[in-house]
Amino acid sequence: MKDGRKDWAALAKMPKFVELHRRKKAFLLTLWCLGSIMFYLLPICAGYAPEFMKVKILGRLNIGYFFCLLEFAMTWAIAIIYTYKSNTYFDPLTKEVLAEITQGVK
Repeated sequence: MKDGRKDWAALAKMPKFVELHRRKKAFLLTLWCLGSIMFYLLPICAGYAPEFMKVKILGRLNIGYFFCLLEFAMTWAIAIIYTYKSNTYFDPLTKEVLAEITQGVK
């Protein structure tokens, strides 16, 4: 790094940064796919299988309402899973990458 300027291309080629980016992208893509499937499955089922969605589960609770409630639970689960993974894996790896960057600057 010359003249106090950062060489972003060199930073992007750091092995730890590449690993962090690859793993985080794969993890987030998995969570996004899960959330998207659940999100789009509700209107698809409601449109193409309305009789299935009307099946009673418990009292007035039918599969359609249960599916809606399940989406809220899934959203919270995704948030909790992401927070846990971020705190236990991504943040420490990010600190290691930042430490390597600051060592290279000095």
